[in-house]
Amino acid sequence: MSAPSNAPAASDLAYIRFVSVENMMKLVHSIGVETMLKDLARYIEDDFRRWEKFDKTPRVASHSTEGVIELMPTSDGEDYGFKYVNGHPKNTKEGLQTVTAFGLLARVSTGYPELLTEMTLLTALRTAATSAMVASHLAPKGSKVMAMIGNGAQSEFQATAMRALCGIDTLRLYDIDRAATDKVVRNLTGKGFELVPCATPEEAIQGAQIITTCTADKQYATILTDNMVGAGQHINAIGGDCPGKTELHKDILARSDVFVEYPPQTRIEGEIQQMPEDFPVTEMWQVITGAVPGRTNDRQITLFDGVGFAIEDFSALRYLRDKLRDHPFYQELDIIADPDDPRDLFGMLERAVPNG
Repeated sequence: MSAPSNAPAASDLAYIRFVSVENMMKLVHSIGVETMLKDLARYIEDDFRRWEKFDKTPRVASHSTEGVIELMPTSDGEDYGFKYVNGHPKNTKEGLQTVTAFGLLARVSTGYPELLTEMTLLTALRTAATSAMVASHLAPKGSKVMAMIGNGAQSEFQATAMRALCGIDTLRLYDIDRAATDKVVRNLTGKGFELVPCATPEEAIQGAQIITTCTADKQYATILTDNMVGAGQHINAIGGDCPGKTELHKDILARSDVFVEYPPQTRIEGEIQQMPEDFPVTEMWQVITGAVPGRTNDRQITLFDGVGFAIEDFSALRYLRDKLRDHPFYQELDIIADPDDPRDLFGMLERAVPNG
């Protein structure tokens, strides 16, 4: 079929910027991974500082025995953003990603989208940036050693962000699948880390000031038991992200100061789903704004029960929109019908008669 003969040219508002996986990778390499992680952390922290301006709701989730599909919306009154994301732990065995995602940013004043983008890579980056930003507030000062329990797709991002923002230089690695650990060692060799593969979780946490847990199995699990965690450590628990999935024994929670993003969501999906509804937690935005203290002494166990929240994705979308002003790594998609006469959508269709 040939092109329409009478169709009006699309207006500028009909086009939105689209960032493909290929262009996202080009953008990351152009900016630099560590620089981008630092930038994202700054954007996320800035949005945490204005937390009260945002619409907030637990993500809209469709759970199945295989995994979960979720929508994560929010708005600051000027922009509206959402992310589509799934979590299917079984996918790895089928040669598929556990997590895939895409997102959109729109102007509240018109409702017109401005940006559509892949978010599988961007989510990995923003998750790591969030973890490291939180650790910069809660982890012991001068932390150099991190245990990484679970060496899947998120591991290298977490490690790189922790180095860039917190100064971590030693990684103690454990996964039930040694091939996953070997993958991390291969990817991070020559990147400035001392890499220590370990045979057990107990071995991995020896000497670590920060413990990151990030496993994929959709089940109640005990990756860390109470006797494994010592005074003064910071736990970055990011693997629990849906009902019925945890990684920590509840006794660890009972003797830790627990910090969360958005309690109504975390009580459903996070480690604290094991605890009573009135179990005390502190919201990270309150720490970042100085309203409440974070780490108060050298023996305190701090625990970030991070499940991922829509405001972090909003921050990443906002950052990406800003960066595209200076970088050419996008396409323009004509996906908004925008007739010359807004009352005559049918007329626009009628005039778009194909030749021949």
